Amino acid sequence: MYLAKEERYEKMTYRRCGKSGLMLPAVSLGFWHNFGDTGVYANMEEMCRTAFDNGITHFDFANNYGPKPGSAETNFGRIFRDNFRPYRDELIISTKAGYDMWEGPYGNWGSRKYLLASLDQSLKRMGLDYVDIYYHHRPDPETPLEETMGALAQAVTSGKALYAGLSNYNGEQLTQASAILKELHVPFVINQNSYNILNRTIERNGLKEASRKLGKGIICFSPLAQGMLTDRYLNGIPEDSRVRTDGRFLKESQFTQEKIAILKKLNEIAAGRGQTLAEMALAWILRDDVVASVLIGASRPAQILDNIKATENISFAEEELKEIDRLAAEMV
Repeated sequence: MYLAKEERYEKMTYRRCGKSGLMLPAVSLGFWHNFGDTGVYANMEEMCRTAFDNGITHFDFANNYGPKPGSAETNFGRIFRDNFRPYRDELIISTKAGYDMWEGPYGNWGSRKYLLASLDQSLKRMGLDYVDIYYHHRPDPETPLEETMGALAQAVTSGKALYAGLSNYNGEQLTQASAILKELHVPFVINQNSYNILNRTIERNGLKEASRKLGKGIICFSPLAQGMLTDRYLNGIPEDSRVRTDGRFLKESQFTQEKIAILKKLNEIAAGRGQTLAEMALAWILRDDVVASVLIGASRPAQILDNIKATENISFAEEELKEIDRLAAEMV
């Protein structure tokens, strides 16, 4: 059904996740968009098959990915049953809980009740005995951190997760959580945060520095800034674009003439490197060894193949980095 292992693995670079034993593909496939009930099943299936056949072994979920919430996991459960069950030991499957999932007091944030119930539901939807990584999706300002980390510990000790992860934590929160998980002897290995050329939050809030100091890996979502860092919008806003069809995360107001001009200059730098703007944006993140992987989204298989090309050149001249930084600062 698929290429032999050695052929698949030759197509991808694998990077150690912090100081753990876990290796992740440099490019991972995220299921945030395009895998819910509004998607076409045959296309979802083909994207998963294309990813796996090109060395992408990591598929990333959250309990509420959809729409509707839970439908991305449900659809993957069918894809897994029909395509990947014999390959379970070659897959890294991750999911999260922490955002609003169901009505009532037990379907949100970071309580032990919510996290453990949500994990059971996710496993049932995907038809899995365990996930490889279970994340707390966002810090909870009301629940004691010890309770939330204790729930992640329980997920691991029960065998329903192999590793614990944190998402959307800052450096100070990460340091506090890591100390608790270390005391509980939980293999916490990874932080998932938004990071790209235009969004440097993890550089400012201490997350990147703390991850390096503590030996924890980082996996970056929205590496293409919801599509801004592609050639999709260089000549205007297409009618079939996410701006027009969704509008929740990328808005027309973000595309002023001044900002489009900056994106075109970034595109010129990419062209000088022999890359597309998207390839350069991914390579820019992967140049740093604290980053274990970038999470790409895709609406069709060809996009996955295009993004994988970024791994072919992740070296940057100092002049390129300075110009990218200058242009990014002008976008703010």
